[in-house]
Amino acid sequence: MGFVLLGCSADTPPASDRAQAPYSPTTIPMSQLPDIDSNLLITGIVELASDAYEGRAPGSTGEARTVGYLVNQFKSMGLQPGNTDGSYVQNVPLVGIKTEGAPLILTNGDEQRELAWGDQVVAWTKHVVESAMVINSEMVFVGYGVVAPEYDWDDYKDVDVRGKTLVMLVNDPPVRDPSSPDGLDPNVFRGIAMTYYGRWTYKFEIAAERGAAAALIIHETEPAGYPFSVLQGSNSGERFDLVTPDKNLSRASIEGWIPVDQGRALLGMAGRDFDSLKAQARTRQFKPVPLGITASMALTNTLRTIDSQNVVARLEGRDPRVAHEHVIYTAHWDHLGVGPEVDGDGIYNGAKDNASGTAGLLEIARAFTRLPEPPRRSVLFLAVTAEEQGLLGSQHYSVAPIYPLADAVANINLDGLNMYGRTSDVTLVGYGASDLDNYVREAAGEQGRVVRPDPKPQNGNYYRSDHFNLASQGVPALFTNDGADFIGQTSEFSERVRREYTERDYHKPSDDVKEDWDPSGASEDLKLVLAVGYRVAEAEAIPEWSPGSEFRALREKILEQR
Repeated sequence: MGFVLLGCSADTPPASDRAQAPYSPTTIPMSQLPDIDSNLLITGIVELASDAYEGRAPGSTGEARTVGYLVNQFKSMGLQPGNTDGSYVQNVPLVGIKTEGAPLILTNGDEQRELAWGDQVVAWTKHVVESAMVINSEMVFVGYGVVAPEYDWDDYKDVDVRGKTLVMLVNDPPVRDPSSPDGLDPNVFRGIAMTYYGRWTYKFEIAAERGAAAALIIHETEPAGYPFSVLQGSNSGERFDLVTPDKNLSRASIEGWIPVDQGRALLGMAGRDFDSLKAQARTRQFKPVPLGITASMALTNTLRTIDSQNVVARLEGRDPRVAHEHVIYTAHWDHLGVGPEVDGDGIYNGAKDNASGTAGLLEIARAFTRLPEPPRRSVLFLAVTAEEQGLLGSQHYSVAPIYPLADAVANINLDGLNMYGRTSDVTLVGYGASDLDNYVREAAGEQGRVVRPDPKPQNGNYYRSDHFNLASQGVPALFTNDGADFIGQTSEFSERVRREYTERDYHKPSDDVKEDWDPSGASEDLKLVLAVGYRVAEAEAIPEWSPGSEFRALREKILEQR
């Protein structure tokens, strides 16, 4: 996670002249804002999730069709090109890597086991080279693979792991609360809420920083939040990364996952017990455990470079004093393209993930154009590429923005809309992160709804969608999700539909538009975030990160330099 300080426009007022005050309720009622048309929303989802778009993979004919559709939609609304070069697109340079693998060979003396690539191990290399391998690399179990000085936590204990293959657990270390044996300590890794240290991207980053040859995470469905089949589907075809000057050679040669049953067997092969090591890893006293096993694996890459595209449109603000500032709405237009067939279907249409959010972005844009006059600040509608490849389109925008991020007053992200009906509540992922929460509470109250925090903060949803890249550069970012109390349904309904989607459709060809979808909940959620964005664009004060936020100091420093 990189923090970059960016420049600002010459006519920007100094920080001392900016309005940064506590949130005060708005006088603009939601009844004066345009409604979201459910029929148009569904029409957009059906279009983007049709087979004609071939699963909307970056670098495919499906991308060309998707970008063309989005550009035409924005033009038809009368929105301005969002790029300062006069276009509706921002090029995103990507390298495509399609990996073919051989088994992972584990050796302990005369004993040898092979883990089948794709079935018992999902592995890849981000190196922009034709092949990558590890040969007889010593394996070391490093617990949760976390180095967090602020929590006095170091799973590496200065052990030299250069050239070795690291095995680690998923998520943050779950540290017991000393005052409640059944709970987690809220003062260490935020209790049940995942921190960035629990994110798999961090684990690969720290392994590379320590010089590891390979890093393997043991997958467990409950803490990961998705089954191992999701990893298999997401990594079976061509994968993309941003083009970097070092061709990603600073990363470990091989990164990957193994399912928990294979993790248990691997540690058992070393004469170790999975549950005992996992218990040790929950403590600060844990030290890396050499396993006495070597790992060998070879991967072959097919490479190509492409320019993918973010699509961006702009509504000019009416107040020349603050029109250079933006509220940014984001949604990722991409999905997984064409992949292995499941029940005779090989097109991964991604209807909920994220044709729904992209269609929602269009409908919010359409609503803004139907206002009697634009808000004081400008509004940017940003449909980003390659989210499914690791949030790459938003990452590119966050480090090479079209407009200075110091002028981005808020980001509102749309990813996977509620297609199951109206709810009496709305879920706020990252609850308590910023005073954008106040805007959400007020808007939800006008709808007769309440705001609830993410019921599963341990899954780290705040770090799993595009708003995170803007947040990591200091922009206050908002991410709402489905409510849990569906009107007219039993209390079990919410958990059931979430579970069924995760198990049956998430990252599978079956993520299609369903006959029983009810878009009324999505339309209500979109009206809510429309109100939030409009009111932020109208307000005198700009949103702030909450005290204690990891992004607050960066934001304050950026604003001081304006």
